[in-house]
Amino acid sequence: MKDILKKCCGSERWVNEMINIQPFEKADDIMKDAERIWYSLEKSDWLEAFDHHPKIGDMNSLKEKYSVAKDLSESEQAGALSATDETLSELSLYNQLYEKKFGFIFIVFATGKSADEMLGIIKDRINNDPETEIRTAAEEQFKITKLRLKNYYESDHNART
Repeated sequence: MKDILKKCCGSERWVNEMINIQPFEKADDIMKDAERIWYSLEKSDWLEAFDHHPKIGDMNSLKEKYSVAKDLSESEQAGALSATDETLSELSLYNQLYEKKFGFIFIVFATGKSADEMLGIIKDRINNDPETEIRTAAEEQFKITKLRLKNYYESDHNART
């Protein structure tokens, strides 16, 4: 179970706290507990989770560094796969500017978003103050975690029925 939770969220503390409240009975309960735990964590725990993501649009990073959650991230970032070179180049530039300003990579719930949409989002969010942005990134991280938990729970539940 720990490996599954680690694929959902890269924060060791979040994973351990989720392990401590097992067994999980219903998907709704899992989601409520996951959210409660996530928002009780410290900034350092959030940053640890962020560090387990490839940069949006950086497919080389996705393939090389993040093989544990590679399949998940590829499907979540599918909108970046069909992006133009110009858009990917601009995403790369804004990723660098964002990371330099905030000290962590740009986190966005990318599922269903095109590369151009993600570019617009990073351009907007780069204007945030650091406190607003860490909260926004944490909210986006939780959306990702929630989707991964939901997908796991549904696939596991379907496999048992």
